[in-house]
Amino acid sequence: MSDSSIEGSVLIVFLRRPALNIGKQRIAAELGAEAALELSQCLLAAALEDARQWPGRIVLAPAQSADVDWARDLLNGRADCVAHPAGNLGQRINAVDQIVRESAQARVIFIGSDAPGLDCEYLVQAHNALADFDVVLGPAADGGVTLMGAQQAWPDLSGLPWETPELGPALAALCVNHGLSVKQLDRRYDVDTQTDLARAYADLKQDSRPARRQLVEWIAANGRLQIGLEDL
Repeated sequence: MSDSSIEGSVLIVFLRRPALNIGKQRIAAELGAEAALELSQCLLAAALEDARQWPGRIVLAPAQSADVDWARDLLNGRADCVAHPAGNLGQRINAVDQIVRESAQARVIFIGSDAPGLDCEYLVQAHNALADFDVVLGPAADGGVTLMGAQQAWPDLSGLPWETPELGPALAALCVNHGLSVKQLDRRYDVDTQTDLARAYADLKQDSRPARRQLVEWIAANGRLQIGLEDL
């Protein structure tokens, strides 16, 4: 991709350093802590796989300031790194967004690291939507979002119902209430439960990208008995 407008855009990946008993606790409760850690590693690899294909600026936003050096090495120094500050997810997004926009008034797109159904084409769709809309959202099957992008600084996101099924509609309504036009992309999903694992397996089992192949192989090895992959 050589679109100069994309090269001027920013992709921000919110991520957490995989660690035992940190993150993916619903999977941990079902499959064990070690499995949750391995899954977190697979999902992070998939998100980084997309970031590597992004031709614009990349910012990795780790959850802890102590993990900035770790995050910087993930893409061999290509990405800038901005650690999350304290606060709920909305406050952290506002803060990272403000820091990034100090050096670039550009289209800024946020993704997390647990939606392997995304790909670079979807990210480019988000970028293109921001040519005509103030805000672009990637709805998630659980009611949240897998992607959120804007041409300008976000309104105050601190009061939104983060990590609930009401988040997506509330985020869209907040933007509209602030006079911002909103474009909704096709629905995707996060991987948080065994049902999500089954869906990811079905969606990605023909995917040739290395990190997705690794994820599919992990699901087949660790989830078959629990989620009935033999029926997919």
